[in-house]
Amino acid sequence: MSDRLSRGGGPAQRGLPLAPHGLLCDNFGLNRVLFPGLLAGSLLVAATRFEDPKPPKLISVADVPAASPSAHPRVTFHEAPRPLSDDAVTEDWPAFLGKRGEPVSYETSLLHDFGADGPKLVWELTTGTGYSSPSIQGDYLVYMHRLGAEEIVECLRPETGERYWDFRYPTDFEDRFGYNNGPRASPVIDGDYVYTYGAQGRLHCLLLETGQLVWSRDVASEFRVPQDFFGTAASPLIEGDSLILNVGAPSGPEVVAFDKRTGRMLWGAGDQWGPSYATPVVAEVRGKRRVFVLAGGESNPPRGGLIAIEPRKGAIDFRFPWRSRSYESVNASSPVIIGDKVLVSATYRTGAALLEIGADGGYKKLWQNSDFDLHWTTAVHEDGHFYAFSGRNEPDAKLSCVNAESGETVWSEALEWNESVLVQGESRTFYASPLRGNLLKVDDRFLALGEHGHLLWLALSPSGPKLLERTRLFLARETWSPPVVSQGLLYVSQNSRSIDPPRGPRLLCYDLRGL
Repeated sequence: MSDRLSRGGGPAQRGLPLAPHGLLCDNFGLNRVLFPGLLAGSLLVAATRFEDPKPPKLISVADVPAASPSAHPRVTFHEAPRPLSDDAVTEDWPAFLGKRGEPVSYETSLLHDFGADGPKLVWELTTGTGYSSPSIQGDYLVYMHRLGAEEIVECLRPETGERYWDFRYPTDFEDRFGYNNGPRASPVIDGDYVYTYGAQGRLHCLLLETGQLVWSRDVASEFRVPQDFFGTAASPLIEGDSLILNVGAPSGPEVVAFDKRTGRMLWGAGDQWGPSYATPVVAEVRGKRRVFVLAGGESNPPRGGLIAIEPRKGAIDFRFPWRSRSYESVNASSPVIIGDKVLVSATYRTGAALLEIGADGGYKKLWQNSDFDLHWTTAVHEDGHFYAFSGRNEPDAKLSCVNAESGETVWSEALEWNESVLVQGESRTFYASPLRGNLLKVDDRFLALGEHGHLLWLALSPSGPKLLERTRLFLARETWSPPVVSQGLLYVSQNSRSIDPPRGPRLLCYDLRGL
């Protein structure tokens, strides 16, 4: 059912039948009778009321000085980075997909020539398991991973890898498909605070300068959310004074806003779709702030799609069902907002769709493209085209360009080359490719991180892809975390042990500062 929330008097006020949790029933076609002529999926229902199952207690935080950085026993420091050029533009990267919720950075004056040995390695942190990306604000880098039976939040100095503090808590999470048992979501830094969301749905608010715990919630337990295929993966979203999560409780709420200072629940929205692995994004569309959540995890039959929510009170503007019909499938790619249009995409024989948001808050589907099927990566919009690595599995992965107006695939290419690798002292040649990589638009070109550890500079246009530079940082599978560029430094999460060199998992810092 595609619903739009009713403005000016909810269904209960007009004596209409209510479904559980106050949602308007559509068993008898009431939506079509009461609201004829609206755009598809443009019906509106009043915000659902949910009670906070267990409001957290604020922890008394001692007034202590900010932590000073010191040598980290698991960090190997290699060489100091170059100074930033005088005309370099730099920015923080405080959350998954940065400040703007898209894989686009405004950094400039980066190193475009990798040279024979690739970019210079500044430092490396030996880590445990996980798929988190680092988040950076000023002189603080926050990263999550798992060692043994603990999830660990580490706060490091970005240029040196020195440690300010770490925060640990127990976990017994097990990935049902056997990939890895570490955290998936990335930290969010917001002013003096940092927020983390673990693989078992444990949410923490910490002081950035000291690592002290301010409040915490066991979201999965409190909202009775069963473990999904791959655990909790969607990162938190900060919008004003709210921290917004794609919780996906079985009887609702689907999406929850917490007061970011106290952890208390502000609102809950919806009771139809479970949690996905896609991080919500927020944007102003037609003069109004909206949160866009691509929901849908484990359910039988599979259910999920895009939810547009008014972020102050949690009113749902509309739903757009978009999910594979396969039971074992996921929604993991974040929506892309371009003006008054929204792109959603999923793999498992699903593809992409572009919606236009109407002035009344409803939507109209402009097109769909079954070939533009993004697994976990997020598309980049550039000059009227979308670019991304599509494909469910390694063998069918391609780099694609899609016309944003028509939805037509302009080109789709598998970037491949021959490469030699040293295995147990013997040189072997194999086909290499970025496969299901991640793109980052930065410094007037595209930085691509391949899922086996290759780094590429690309020029992308409707005419086709042009390889500008290529290197191999390492050779390891599951390099699925997006790369991060901040202050001219590149951060890469190596999520499994590499073949050449035989190292890892690691968090790696490279010098991308140009002269």
